[in-house]
Amino acid sequence: MKPIPYGRQTISQEDIDAVSTSLQSDYLTQGPTISAIQSAFSAYIGSQYAVAVSNGTAALHLSALALGLKPGQKVLTSSLTFVASANCVQYAGAEVDFVDIDPKSYLISLELLEAKLASVPKGTYAGIIPVDFAGLAVDLEKLKEIAVKYNCWILEDSCHSPGGYFIDSKGEKQNCGNGNYADLAIFSFHPVKHIATGEGGMICTNNKALYEKLMSLRSHGISRDETKFKNSIQEAGGNPGDLNYPAWYMEMQDLGYNYRLTDLQAALGLSQLKSAAKRLDKRKQIAETYYEAFKNEDFVCNLSPANPAHAYHLYVIQVSKRLELYNFLRSKNIFAQIHYFPCHLMPYYQEKGWKVGMLKNVEEYYKGCISLPMFPGLEEAEQQYVISSIKEFYQK
Repeated sequence: MKPIPYGRQTISQEDIDAVSTSLQSDYLTQGPTISAIQSAFSAYIGSQYAVAVSNGTAALHLSALALGLKPGQKVLTSSLTFVASANCVQYAGAEVDFVDIDPKSYLISLELLEAKLASVPKGTYAGIIPVDFAGLAVDLEKLKEIAVKYNCWILEDSCHSPGGYFIDSKGEKQNCGNGNYADLAIFSFHPVKHIATGEGGMICTNNKALYEKLMSLRSHGISRDETKFKNSIQEAGGNPGDLNYPAWYMEMQDLGYNYRLTDLQAALGLSQLKSAAKRLDKRKQIAETYYEAFKNEDFVCNLSPANPAHAYHLYVIQVSKRLELYNFLRSKNIFAQIHYFPCHLMPYYQEKGWKVGMLKNVEEYYKGCISLPMFPGLEEAEQQYVISSIKEFYQK
């Protein structure tokens, strides 16, 4: 059996043709394809605005800045996430505080989160970064009630969940990242994600002011809109009496960054977006097969449910003898992965005072979690080989 990774991009001939066409266009960066993917992605998610950026980490960083996060402020997030979800707070000079997970859903515990908010004076925390872990949506309607009560903004980390959703109290479907409850939502276009552009990301919002701030911060804080220029026409190099600024003039009005997506990446992303629903359906089929295979096995402590609202970036099971299973699978050319070593136990965060025993649910989860191969190109025979190999290990 050829090597089976935990995740892998699916690239079609249409994707290759789209990139080839982009290479032959007038723009390799800052061209019209950027606006096109922003419009297409916001339509797919259901948000009013979208801002394409260089990667998911850049999306988090810019979002924290756009939300006004300042040194000395505090932000709450889950410890069960890739470190970027927490690091963006550090980039802004603020402080991260971790909240434990619900042991069944693996999502940030809203009960523990509210208890932490209630235990300190209002204003202690500026915001909350919930994570749609593995593709399962956080109940943002409930979270929004908590956030409003304690005057916190919400930055939804939706990197695992494009196409995922939850049903609100009115029975309406709320897509992950649609902006109806979170102030901002971010996505990643890393190769193992639902939409792959190599590197790349997107920020979605329904707030026009935040959208405009993000557009500025994405490109050095520079504005080319003469209706917003702060210098006079003469200061810009024009002549007395001129009605318009010189055509070359631009202003840096914020301390921004070069976090732009290229047109090559945008072209690939646009093509990938056209087939995103098909790939999502395949992920759901794979998840259902895993669920049926393992739901009655004694060696499985917990597993992702069969759930039509789940986007299944990952398929996680919790097992006994996790290390031994992991090594056995590698010997069989199956390269499962572990998601994630808890953020609060990374040496960087331990140096800030976090210790083993402080978040018991996520620490217990980590002892047994393993992510099985999950990507649209996974063939039926390959998945059955993964399943039979796992059962073989526990029957030895």
